[in-house]
Amino acid sequence: MTEDPYAAHRSLLFTVAYEMLGSATDAEDVLQESWLRWSAVDHSQVRDPRSYLVRVVTRQALNRLRTVSRRREDYVGEWLPEPLLTSPDVAEDVELAESVSIAMLTVLETLGPTERAVFVLREVFELPYGEIAEVIGKSAAAVRQIGRRARERVAARQPRVRVSRSEQQAVVERFLAALETGQLQELLAVMAPDVVLIADGGGVVAAALAPLHGSEPVAAVLARANRVAAFSTAAVWLNGAPAGRIELDGEASAVSLVVEDGLITRIYAVRNPQKLAWLDVPAELAR
Repeated sequence: MTEDPYAAHRSLLFTVAYEMLGSATDAEDVLQESWLRWSAVDHSQVRDPRSYLVRVVTRQALNRLRTVSRRREDYVGEWLPEPLLTSPDVAEDVELAESVSIAMLTVLETLGPTERAVFVLREVFELPYGEIAEVIGKSAAAVRQIGRRARERVAARQPRVRVSRSEQQAVVERFLAALETGQLQELLAVMAPDVVLIADGGGVVAAALAPLHGSEPVAAVLARANRVAAFSTAAVWLNGAPAGRIELDGEASAVSLVVEDGLITRIYAVRNPQKLAWLDVPAELAR
């Protein structure tokens, strides 16, 4: 019996929706809506199921993105993407791992819905401009222009240097070891002077409402957390990269790092428990 195309391409479709939305929960809702539309179609009339399904999911994700964009404007504090537990295999596809990183998804939040759709479909999934034009209802020429603007905006905000997986892993391990001890000097030694800490508590748990700048203030906050709560750390793979899981008095946090020249330049700490449902079972990603 031939496998249903929706089931065969589900990992790809989830990845498209997740990169569009930065939320696994919203991505799952989009996939459910897309499956209902797929189940109502005469499959014998669909020449290229993969392309057709990507178009359906993208349209649904665009609709959802316009809705959640308004919701995020009222979010308490900084909004960060939902972290995903992933297997180390995801990192083997460097482009995929970079595209689903917390850093990249945070950058994509600065794009408008249409820009984000064009960037994801073209730069990550390499869809032809003509197909993207069908999805968003614009000409291929307009899509090219939108894509160029999106690339420029993303490039201006991306980390300057791409580090190897082994270097990322080594820095993550140093950082987690420093957190375990709570020693200021050890934390300072692993962070760049201009490091930025961005925390997402969503108004549900305690977290800084604005980014914290500078190694000394960031180290002081992290060292204090170690002293005031039952504290443990574990190295995990999040969004295709080595990262950390921290337990504070039994409450989990997911920590992703941006590393440049052997030092941490950005720390993304997701504390909102509503965003941590995907930390126990690895997500299936594909492109």
